[in-house]
Amino acid sequence: MPRWKALPEELDPQVREFAGQLRRLVDHSGLSVFAVADRTGYSKTSWERYLAGRLLPPKGAVVALAEATGTDPVRLVALWEPAERAWSRTEMHHDMTTQAARIPEVRTAPGEPQPGAARTPGTAGEARTGLPGTVGSAGEFGPPTAGGPPGAGRPDAQRRRRLVTFLAGLAGALVVIGVAFLLTGGEGKESAGAPAPAPTSAGASTNLPAGVRCGGADCTGKDPEKMGCGGTQARSTATATVGTTLVEVRYSRTCGAAWARITRAAPGDTVEVSASGSARQTGSVTEAADTDAYTPMVSVKDPAAAKACVTLASGRKGCTK
Repeated sequence: MPRWKALPEELDPQVREFAGQLRRLVDHSGLSVFAVADRTGYSKTSWERYLAGRLLPPKGAVVALAEATGTDPVRLVALWEPAERAWSRTEMHHDMTTQAARIPEVRTAPGEPQPGAARTPGTAGEARTGLPGTVGSAGEFGPPTAGGPPGAGRPDAQRRRRLVTFLAGLAGALVVIGVAFLLTGGEGKESAGAPAPAPTSAGASTNLPAGVRCGGADCTGKDPEKMGCGGTQARSTATATVGTTLVEVRYSRTCGAAWARITRAAPGDTVEVSASGSARQTGSVTEAADTDAYTPMVSVKDPAAAKACVTLASGRKGCTK
């Protein structure tokens, strides 16, 4: 069983309880984080964050985990909902605090009083502004500044006018862009000198679903999880049990590739996948806390052409048929 690190102390109690529930489900299932990622379609990095309490999983990941571990998804989602509300409250508070901290202080010109400070009659700054009703250095009332409204010459007023002008211009530009987008249907024309898109390789599919990053021969030697070929895109097409270790051929029709996986394994166990016309790919259990491993992919059109074999640390071997 993996030994989890302590959850962050600042976690909301409901989020902490839900993260603990996720850990208990994974422990009870006997799956490693690699296996959870492969069976749910969410990456290993994401699950490490979910299980460490650094990120709350989305509802889809919660349902996928329930299915992968044989848990009632309705019950697990019911536990997730209050945790999600607590997480949202925490994020909102954090965002408000960060925004408040970023508000810059108003800087005043030399001789100008700080915002909120009381004005003192007769100061040099008041004499320069010449505002009606203020007393100059000589004790006389100064007339308004010529050529503009009262306060027009003050730096803060100038900054406000420049800001209003900038925002008005920005709003106008956005309106023009929006109108152009609607008139053209959101489609731009390639410029005469623009380079043509790079052609895809012969083995890659040009119509891959979102998140899938390879197809056919392009998948050979690549990690099925990182390429988006695992999870809901894959199924087991052949299995065998050697001792207590389960070895499987995993196949993704979308990617046109297969790989081998072992579960309930031990450190030192190795797994291999082979197919006609493709180089063999291997994987092994290296971490003491892991109980599974999988290989890179081989390109196959028919999953029956792929064979998975396992060699246990004890020397015992076995393959799928």
